[in-house]
Amino acid sequence: MPRKRRDSTSVLRSSTACCSACKPVSRIIGKTAHNLALHPFGQIPTYEKGDLALFESGAIVLHVAQSRPGLLPEDANARARAVIWIFAALNTVEPPIVEWEQARYHEPDRPWHQARLSLLEKRIRVRLEQLSRRLGAADWLDGAFSAGDLLMVTVLRRLEGSGILDGYPSLCAYVARGEARPAYRRAFAAQLAVFTASLG
Repeated sequence: MPRKRRDSTSVLRSSTACCSACKPVSRIIGKTAHNLALHPFGQIPTYEKGDLALFESGAIVLHVAQSRPGLLPEDANARARAVIWIFAALNTVEPPIVEWEQARYHEPDRPWHQARLSLLEKRIRVRLEQLSRRLGAADWLDGAFSAGDLLMVTVLRRLEGSGILDGYPSLCAYVARGEARPAYRRAFAAQLAVFTASLG
């Protein structure tokens, strides 16, 4: 998929969780010498605070969630379940979406393109159906909002404009609730301003 879309999704995850701790970054910062020294794969986002430097959006979000109130429950068991949803978002729900995106943007001229897209969309819908059943009528995945919801919402946003999510009203409402949170809105506005400025 286009680099801009892929980068903006990853940056939004960490900047929403970190809010003021993480600075919004441009599309090209991942290729600077400084960033390459922090991230061996030259990607974004990275996180720096004091003598700590982290990469991988999931690791950044988990670290910030562990050090700030409001993103992980106090109860040990509830906290463990919230962490489950961090990994579920990145390792179970997101991979078929990313594969679908890659096929959509990079394989349109292949003779098997439509058949492959159909197969990948079915895989996405399986995950959405499972997630929808788990969410049920609840506002969030496990009690109060957590870092697991933060990442799940940003993963589901990758389907924006595709129409795929429209068949799951509870998930659409779930994403809307996540987007309506003040921290999300502040982080999104800050990151959007950076990307807009980078386009000249």
